Amino acid sequence: MTNPIRIGITGAHSTGKTMLLRRIEMELRAEGIRVARTGWVGKRAAGLGLPKREQHTAASTEWAIAQGIADEIGAAQSADVVLADCAVVDALACWHAAVEFRGEILDPGDDERMRLLAATQHAKYDLLLATVLDPAAPVEPKRHAYDSRYRELVDRHVHGLLAEQDIEHLRVTHDPHDEGRAVKTAVRLALQLVPA
Repeated sequence: MTNPIRIGITGAHSTGKTMLLRRIEMELRAEGIRVARTGWVGKRAAGLGLPKREQHTAASTEWAIAQGIADEIGAAQSADVVLADCAVVDALACWHAAVEFRGEILDPGDDERMRLLAATQHAKYDLLLATVLDPAAPVEPKRHAYDSRYRELVDRHVHGLLAEQDIEHLRVTHDPHDEGRAVKTAVRLALQLVPA
């Protein structure tokens, strides 16, 4: 089996990441392409009692990055395209945001270690989509109880890390035309690269 196409998505909470990947998955499946999706790392972390969101720590970040890597490797065994919901840069951005939110200072050794671990994956994405936070877009409070300041910090850190590390990505705003462009780009890439 050849290496599958990897499409990752990153961005702040409730910025349409999962919905965007669902649209891409549906279009790819309609073309007969085998798709595997990863995600739900936050739920699994909570199930283990690991801190998340504003309480993210170096340990929970390391677990989230390592779990994301493992999930993507596992998904690659049976798919033509792997869709990574919450690419590994997400965990790093969430941790940076949490530390800033709490008014703490990052431990330089932990930060360097996490950056190196996340960096092992960046080049593996054939396409990385980065959603942009629209503070005016509604969030279902019963499903997502996010602190708005924390969401804004995550958004800033996601895009800051992408720029700082010169990680190639496609920005996706909340505009339906922009989201449609992202879906078309992902599908076109998969159709070009997946062997017939």
